[in-house]
Amino acid sequence: MRRRAHALSACALACSTFAGVAQAQAPAPVRLGFLTDMSSQYSDGDGKGGVTAIQMAIEDFGGKLLGRPIELLSADHQNKADIASTKSREWVDTQDVQLLIAGTNTATALAMGQVANEKKRVLLINGAYSSNLTGSQCSPYWVHYNSDTTAIARGTGRAVSEQGAKTWALLVADYTFGHTLEADVTQVVQAQGGQIVKAVRAPFHANDFSSYLVQVQASKAEILGFANAGGDFMNALKAAREFGITPKMKPVALMVFANEVESLGLKLAGGLMFTDSWYWDRSPEARTWTDRFYARTKKMPTSLQASDYSSAMSYFKAVEKAQSLDADKVMQTLKSMPLNDMFGKGKIEPNGRYVHDMYLLQVKTPEESKGKHDSFKLIKALPGDTLFASKQEAQCPIWK
Repeated sequence: MRRRAHALSACALACSTFAGVAQAQAPAPVRLGFLTDMSSQYSDGDGKGGVTAIQMAIEDFGGKLLGRPIELLSADHQNKADIASTKSREWVDTQDVQLLIAGTNTATALAMGQVANEKKRVLLINGAYSSNLTGSQCSPYWVHYNSDTTAIARGTGRAVSEQGAKTWALLVADYTFGHTLEADVTQVVQAQGGQIVKAVRAPFHANDFSSYLVQVQASKAEILGFANAGGDFMNALKAAREFGITPKMKPVALMVFANEVESLGLKLAGGLMFTDSWYWDRSPEARTWTDRFYARTKKMPTSLQASDYSSAMSYFKAVEKAQSLDADKVMQTLKSMPLNDMFGKGKIEPNGRYVHDMYLLQVKTPEESKGKHDSFKLIKALPGDTLFASKQEAQCPIWK
């Protein structure tokens, strides 16, 4: 009996040791860190839907990278740069996060970018739109994947100017994104022979836009350009309609997403013209992916969520091709790869700008729509090389 107990004890110890060795030898996961707005102005456009999109990319790639399981970490940066910086640094230092993905908000993307530069990690930027991210503030570790203020200003600004309007008034988000968009739109309008006669800046998450709209209305401009986004854009447009401003001034949405149009409704948003990087009906591949996304979320995807998926997939492919997680090798590979998937087709320039086609869209009126989610009509595709900043225009220090 005593010998049997001893044997069982020895077996237990051996089995335990074997399990411990096996566990120690299990490959550590490749971790991705995704920070975006999960609870405020921009959460519907990216948020938890962005998490779902990246998780779909992980699953579609097979769940492993270089033989290691892929793990996604996500958090709400609350549109605060200090939270974005602290969380990014914590993830890299304690979780060995290899890839950072920046959702909405330029200030938070810049904060994450500083960590990426210091720690030599790739940063994919999807929801921050300031063109400075691949201009004066560019980095060898950043990829600006979705769109930027230069592209949307040129896409929409040129189209509206070609219709004959010469005078614009802008309602501007009073932070980096809005300031950059204001500058880019001004440049486009002036190049078309027009003029920005008034630019009124309103704070983020303003409760009441009435005083700002009164100033815009007093300009007597032909165009009311909304150089803001998310809930601020929707609330400002509603207020402009209520105050009777829009019949006298043509409203132009410089940034709007599918979820915002659905929230506003076609009666209110019908006729709005805007430029976007992607929409769900652009191709059979986009429609198939949209069906899968909708089955999980019961919501139609935005261009931000589509780029979350596409950018993650592009990173996975680059890592596999480079056979390395080293940020310098991965970035070199990314910039050498032609990209072509359900999101778009194009290439990543030396400054990190993904140049791809964009789309000039118009929101349908209730009479034009054939049913739920039939909200847009394509006016025309816009070649990326006519929209994004050239090497000379970008003035990126690393683009030599």
